[in-house]
Amino acid sequence: MFIKHSRISDGDFLLQIILRTTILYFIIILAIRLMGKRQIGDLQPSELVITILISEIAAMPLQDLDMPITNGVVATMTLVVLELIISVFAMKSIRFRKLFYGNSCIIIKDGVIDQKMLRRLRVTVPDLMEVLRNQEVFDITQVAYAILETNGQLSVLLKPPYQTASVNDLKGNPQPDGMPCLIVSDGKILTNAMKSVYLDKKDVQKIVKQNNLQLKDVFIMTASKNGDYSIVKKEK
Repeated sequence: MFIKHSRISDGDFLLQIILRTTILYFIIILAIRLMGKRQIGDLQPSELVITILISEIAAMPLQDLDMPITNGVVATMTLVVLELIISVFAMKSIRFRKLFYGNSCIIIKDGVIDQKMLRRLRVTVPDLMEVLRNQEVFDITQVAYAILETNGQLSVLLKPPYQTASVNDLKGNPQPDGMPCLIVSDGKILTNAMKSVYLDKKDVQKIVKQNNLQLKDVFIMTASKNGDYSIVKKEK
């Protein structure tokens, strides 16, 4: 009788593992879908923390069958709701977005390395060279701009002579030398970005007014230091 009871217990144990794993699998898939479609390398710090916590919480009911599976489900969905709330506030408030996601930092500007920024970010020259090589840039003197994004990735803009030729280049209309910067996002002026293209709030408002728009009607505005700009209006 003891052996028979043991076999039944083993069967129940396996069944519980299968059921719990299946339920948690679909819950985690749902959670990731709700949080949005980002690749692992593109996760913001808060999103990475949420992802790690979800994986840890999901493992607990599988390791301890005495723990109700609802504990894992409730904890997972609570984290998802928190992430969604943070995302909404980040869309509405620039200060909130800076607090949770930080700012992109320009490491190389106009071909000049910002050594103070490197020290502040604790990025060594070998680290910078390694990341550039990963983007198939082996000569740092070819780089016009290098920006460390909030997700830890490095965006690189080469100087015009080293950029891949476009259709306009072949037609004799080369692209202007200058990196477009995001100046207005969802009707809000980004003060840090204005400095890099030598603009102030009055200049931005003047450009918006010249296009028969109000600031609240601007979804995206980019500008470069050579005076070029582009505006995307908000959808009604």
